Amino acid sequence: MEKFSFTVIDPVGLHARPATILVNQASKFASNVKLLYNGKEVNLKSIMGVMSLGVPTKATVEIQAEGDDEKDAIDSIKKVVIEQKVAEA
Repeated sequence: MEKFSFTVIDPVGLHARPATILVNQASKFASNVKLLYNGKEVNLKSIMGVMSLGVPTKATVEIQAEGDDEKDAIDSIKKVVIEQKVAEA
C-alpha cells in the first residue's frame, strides 16, 4: 500500500474543481484509491464520495492506493495536487 498525506491550501477547501481533478486522476489507475479525512474514508474515484467529506482549507488528508499500479497512482495524484495548488510541495 502506498500513502500520501497533505494539507489542503486552497482557501475554499477541497471544492468541486480540485475534487473533480483528483477523481479523474485516480480513475486512470486500476488500484483501489481512497481519500481519508476526519476518521472517514471514501473511494477517490467517486466525486460524490469526495464531496461528501466537506474537506475545508488547512485540513490534513491522506490518500491511499492499493493494487498493481499503486506507486504510479500516488505519484501521479501527488503531482496533480501540487500543480493545481491544492497542496504545497
